[in-house]
Amino acid sequence: MNSNIWLLTFADSIAIATTLILAALGALFTERSGVLNLGIEGILLTGAISSFLAADASGSIWVGLIVGSLAGAIMASIHAVLSVVFRANQIVAGLALVIFGTGLANFLGKPAEGKPIVTVIKPLSFGPLSDIPLIGPVVFGQDIITYGSLLLAVVASLYLFRTRPGLELRATGDDPATVDAQGLSVAAIRLRYTIFGGLLVGLGGSWLMLAQSAAWHQAATTNGLGWIALALVVFAGWRPNRLIFGAVLFGFTLQLPFTLQAEQITIIPSAFMQMLPYLATLIALIALSRPGSRNLLGAPKALGTPFVRDER
Repeated sequence: MNSNIWLLTFADSIAIATTLILAALGALFTERSGVLNLGIEGILLTGAISSFLAADASGSIWVGLIVGSLAGAIMASIHAVLSVVFRANQIVAGLALVIFGTGLANFLGKPAEGKPIVTVIKPLSFGPLSDIPLIGPVVFGQDIITYGSLLLAVVASLYLFRTRPGLELRATGDDPATVDAQGLSVAAIRLRYTIFGGLLVGLGGSWLMLAQSAAWHQAATTNGLGWIALALVVFAGWRPNRLIFGAVLFGFTLQLPFTLQAEQITIIPSAFMQMLPYLATLIALIALSRPGSRNLLGAPKALGTPFVRDER
């Protein structure tokens, strides 16, 4: 068994977890407000292609990250308007966003299909710390966005459970009528956090494009990570601090088939290992579609339910 291969696998698992944490945090903030957004995959793709085009044109990764994040916020605002303002069916609106985002990314990225990325996000240098056996490459071999995403998950947990705005957000997802009775605008809160969630998802797609992908390939850039992020929120019980462990675990599962192939381990079929994250996603989506299962999992009680003031 090659220890270097396994160290690289763990390091890559944390790296892949960056997109999952950011996308799942975006979905979590959105769902905590009571809005179900199944369009995460479409937002990820839009953020990825927008960041690629912006970074390629400007030569700056920061411009790419900002543009990709804003593209995610714009996409999420479409879902927010449909779901909150027009009270459209949130499942249908989310799936429509996936179709729209995928088509838009394909259209914008067609001229750049296969074009390599010149401007990339590189890991930070920690000097001798990066050479520490076992933990060096894993802990000190990541980039600034990866460390930022881990910190953001911790801050998000404190925000949700230790601040008044966080309490208002949780209350909006659980009992919007009470929030309205307190003189707060349920619609404004849902719009704000749905758009903010899209911003985080767009950032996740931008990082994936600029740090993990060698070139733009619409079919393989996100590879279903948006759907996995939705499942991750469910398995984390809508708690940000649990997302970190879940994201690393999902990231490890995604990397494991390549490691098994490199180690020439054939006892476990690689196709079976590749299937596991998506099987877990399917189970989570089924659970989300059943109100009884939502209550057991700890989902916001008003998730996916439009709020109509006159019906209080």
